[in-house]
Amino acid sequence: MAKKSSKQWRPQTRLVHEGTQRSQHGENAEALFLTSGYVYENAQTARDRFAGDADGFIYSRFSNPTVSMFEERMTALEGSETARATATGMAAVTASMLSHLQAGDHVVAAKALFSSCRYVIEDFLPRFGVASTLVDGLDIEQWRAACRPETKAFFLETPTNPRLEILDLRSIADIAHDNGALLVVDNVFATPILQRPMEFGADIVVYSATKYIDGQGRCLGGCVLCSEQFLEDHLRTYMRQTGPAMSPFNAWVMLKGLETLDIRVRRHCDNARVLAEFLGESSAVRRVFYPGLPNHPQHNLAMAQMDGSGGGMIAFELDGDQSRAFRFLDALEVILISNNLGDTKSLITHPTTTTHQRLEEEARLELGIGENLLRLSVGLEDVEDLRDDLEMALAA
Repeated sequence: MAKKSSKQWRPQTRLVHEGTQRSQHGENAEALFLTSGYVYENAQTARDRFAGDADGFIYSRFSNPTVSMFEERMTALEGSETARATATGMAAVTASMLSHLQAGDHVVAAKALFSSCRYVIEDFLPRFGVASTLVDGLDIEQWRAACRPETKAFFLETPTNPRLEILDLRSIADIAHDNGALLVVDNVFATPILQRPMEFGADIVVYSATKYIDGQGRCLGGCVLCSEQFLEDHLRTYMRQTGPAMSPFNAWVMLKGLETLDIRVRRHCDNARVLAEFLGESSAVRRVFYPGLPNHPQHNLAMAQMDGSGGGMIAFELDGDQSRAFRFLDALEVILISNNLGDTKSLITHPTTTTHQRLEEEARLELGIGENLLRLSVGLEDVEDLRDDLEMALAA
């Protein structure tokens, strides 16, 4: 059998090995290059690197060996041409917009966004003359109707935060491209294990690596995945000159997280399905939102778009008001109250008073985020202990 190149490896193998650069010491684990700058053999080498006439590292705000390994591994996993790591997920979202938009441009985005993402689209970009229109992401015709001659980008997340709606990537990408716009997708909830938006026409994919990619609540980080052309025309200069760089240490942590991402995500999904079914049978729960359940409005689309899985997140409405939701939260023992997600530990939050509290009440209600809605990030604990914990809290 002929020797395979790394490009022929299957995803789990690439998660462990892709992009590894070994120093002269031949270390097994990826080396951690904690350096801000680099030394050149001579003045000509320095000149050539700064001019782009020679490969090599210049300054860790621009690039760093450990960060580059993380970027290469993310590129292989997502199936993109290239990637740039950022300090946080929100830095990735902002970079995906500000690097190429200018005054007079227009963005169309789904209304159902993480509160900080919605701030960037709805409040921040207009300060610089970039107009925005928010649409019901499930309504394909609204995307089409919102387009203008100056529309340059579409932005969405799927599954949405927190109600886990599934948006039709292929249809929305087609509309974006028909109107000369780029489709930017926040793929945090699905992860590249379950969903690779570029396979459905997305041009740019962004991640908060803080979530499932790290997977253990240790470090902040983000990533923008795109084409070589977008990097060359827009993103490279933006990253170098504005400085939202990922630290080498955080990149090293993310590399370790990627090694187990596949098996962790599969377990998150298995546990989530069990708990979604349990919650759906409880008389104390008014409604469960989980794409893996047949009663989810976009179940068929989720099964086709997310590799047949419902993911590791659940949203559900209790039969009661905010005070009852708080009593439920306070009664939990195994599941922790936290606004983070994608952790080995199960985490739960009350979106109205945490992740989406910045939104006006009218906007929250339009998105179906009521005072009795809870968002559960299912962890890797024994699912029976998680079910017992939910049952006890529901009784309370």
